[in-house]
Amino acid sequence: MQRTSVESLDLGMDTVMTHRAFGRHAAKALQAVKREAARLEGMLSRFLPESEIARINELAGNAPCSVSPETFDVLSCATELSAACQGMFDVTIGPLVDLWSTGRGALRPPADSEIRRALSLVDYGDLLLDQVRRTAGLRRAGQSVDLGGIGKGYAADRFIRVFREYRVSSAFTNIGGNVATLGARPDGSAWRVGIQHPRQPDALIGLVSVKDKAVVTSGDYQRFFADSEGNRCHHILDPATGYPSKSGLAGATVVADCSGNGSMIADALSTAVFIAGLDGGVALISRYPGAGAVLVDTEMSVWVTQNLKGCFVAAPGISAATI
Repeated sequence: MQRTSVESLDLGMDTVMTHRAFGRHAAKALQAVKREAARLEGMLSRFLPESEIARINELAGNAPCSVSPETFDVLSCATELSAACQGMFDVTIGPLVDLWSTGRGALRPPADSEIRRALSLVDYGDLLLDQVRRTAGLRRAGQSVDLGGIGKGYAADRFIRVFREYRVSSAFTNIGGNVATLGARPDGSAWRVGIQHPRQPDALIGLVSVKDKAVVTSGDYQRFFADSEGNRCHHILDPATGYPSKSGLAGATVVADCSGNGSMIADALSTAVFIAGLDGGVALISRYPGAGAVLVDTEMSVWVTQNLKGCFVAAPGISAATI
């Protein structure tokens, strides 16, 4: 195998993306990945007026609109994941996200009445998909699709496919913390992916060693503000309450096979597991063969599912229990 290593760092999808690929066609593959990132953002970002998702949201409560086969497939998968996660991941959470984003700028939570109003608009069952006509629409005005919980995962799946198309057999992509790996490192060893310590920005909880896996983390430390009473108001909103999740977890990392839509599934699962909490999260993960989790509670205790015991190494001073 050619051991030529090519790396790139790009801004896109509202985050920093880093990629590393090995082999004769690595440079061309990374250029194709960059083009793919721009294409996906133009198609799926609800903040770009010309995107299909923005069009669906604009017509909420009025009429469905025609969408591309790819967008239809992404929305279908998002609806299926919302149901499988019992609504702990909900693709229609847009109104709540917008409400809390406004509050974040003012460093204060929204009013209870505002939260109740936005919460009433969150219901993945109101995303109407017609496979025959290939249309998508929202049942009520004010509703909005938000792919923030799976968009980076879907992009990682697409990037892995691009690498394969360019006959790259060893690659690593990191989209704002959503990691996907193709094969092993050129020397045959596993990729080592760090899991950030939720309360120490420059420290790790540990490392997972993986090949052909997606590694996705959701945590209360990624985007948050402290309100006037010192409460941590983070960005992972519970679709059942409308408030930041209080499940007892500070971080949830999901490791899943990086094939098909594996990274997108891991992306949704990391959110749902975080909201479900320790016991509920483990029960949810158990329904997905090949998936595992590293969970950190708010007391900084670390829990690792049985199937990751052999590939997780705790950082110095950190102890982990198997669950």
